[in-house]
Amino acid sequence: MNRVFNFSAGPSMLPLQVLEKAQEELVNYRNSGMSVMELSHRSNLFTEIITEAEQLLRELMAIPDNYNVLFIQGGASQQFAMVPMNLLGNSGKADYVNTGSWSKKAIKEAKKFGEIRVIASSEDDNFTYIPAIDKSMIDPDADYVHITTNNTIEGTTYNEIPDTGDVPLVADMSSNILSEQIDVSKFGLIYAGAQKNIGPAGLTVVIIREDLIGRALDTCPTMLDYKTHSESGSLYNTPPTYGVYVAKLVFEWLKEIGGLKEMESINRKKAQILYDALEESHMFRSPVRKDSRSLMNIPFVSDSDELNAAFVKEAKAKGLETLKGHRSVGGMRASIYNAMPVEGVEALVTFMRDFENKHN
Repeated sequence: MNRVFNFSAGPSMLPLQVLEKAQEELVNYRNSGMSVMELSHRSNLFTEIITEAEQLLRELMAIPDNYNVLFIQGGASQQFAMVPMNLLGNSGKADYVNTGSWSKKAIKEAKKFGEIRVIASSEDDNFTYIPAIDKSMIDPDADYVHITTNNTIEGTTYNEIPDTGDVPLVADMSSNILSEQIDVSKFGLIYAGAQKNIGPAGLTVVIIREDLIGRALDTCPTMLDYKTHSESGSLYNTPPTYGVYVAKLVFEWLKEIGGLKEMESINRKKAQILYDALEESHMFRSPVRKDSRSLMNIPFVSDSDELNAAFVKEAKAKGLETLKGHRSVGGMRASIYNAMPVEGVEALVTFMRDFENKHN
């Protein structure tokens, strides 16, 4: 079996152990004579799957009891609208931090529903850093403050979670959820598209503090109201059942390897290997400020578009897949999510050195 090292920003690679387990159970799940894809979402077998998935996620992230876990259809981009529709019910005002492409899209969407203020931005330097945030910048009347904890395209991350005081902090955590230990109690709401560290595309996980449920605008559609999903245990309609099942397998895998403490240690090791190689290189460099560098998405560039294109082409031939950078940044980008093994990063670094020697 020829498995490549897939450095895609998403959908990303899944743990081989998870894929093999899904393959084993694909046609006949637990002697039911049916695939999980064929199970009724009201059946006892699927109820066990979604219940176990939630309990595992709660255990992995140490989610407090006063938070609900929701499994919702769609992606994080849908949350750009759901968040303001659900949380702008008091003052109708929210503060956003602009740290890149996804933040900009979230801001644009939120402006359809209320008074949105950008309190900090790193656009002045092409989003190569995370701007400093302190409580004095936040409107105390704001219904929430929104951040993107890790910027997939730009390769930046918050190394310290802002203190927003009594104003709930909302986070798009799509590209770094489950990659390291976090204190969930610092957030009012966390949302994450599944296709990077959780499972297949089409599923979004929402972790929301109970007091923030039931505040939706009168015009909020039933299916976009968090209360609808919390009251029905994420079973108001047919959820993305297979996505929830694979997510459960990923959560089991994470628990087996030692939980988020061990996963964070592995991720820091992987990132250090690649960042060290970039520091040593005379051809490649990171465009991101050192204090803002992501563990999950690492862009790097050379001074030549031709070299960048050659690198991506030759890397693909070596089984190092999807390394082309986003058009807004250029160059290359290695997304090294949880499922990327250390060996994959080592193979990339070896190729980088060989390529540099060849093209010097």
